[in-house]
Amino acid sequence: VQLQASGGGLVQAGGSLRLSCAASGSIFKINYMGWYRQAPGKQRELVATITTGGNTGYTDSVKGRFTISRDNAKNSVYLQMNSLKPEDTAVYYCKLSSTTWELKPLDAWGQGTQVTVSS
Repeated sequence: VQLQASGGGLVQAGGSLRLSCAASGSIFKINYMGWYRQAPGKQRELVATITTGGNTGYTDSVKGRFTISRDNAKNSVYLQMNSLKPEDTAVYYCKLSSTTWELKPLDAWGQGTQVTVSS
């Protein structure tokens, strides 16, 4: 399973960006997909997750500003980021949590996409 993320870039504070991530390969079942981020000198943190059924979860710092969505037919997940703040600057990673055809858990990560918010 491979994940390809895109959509990062440089934006001014208050601006918006939309991240996309597409999964490819043999997938039996997707449990959830999500976005994480890692700022310089900090640990990777969870930003948002979404299940196949559409249940979502967000870290407190992005609630009301970020929206996660997915396209099950395309095995893709998106992150709409509005009202961006300089503290949102980080490398954003998409993650897929899945079950293989052998009924084993399998997590996969995208390559990361840089988001930089200038003040």
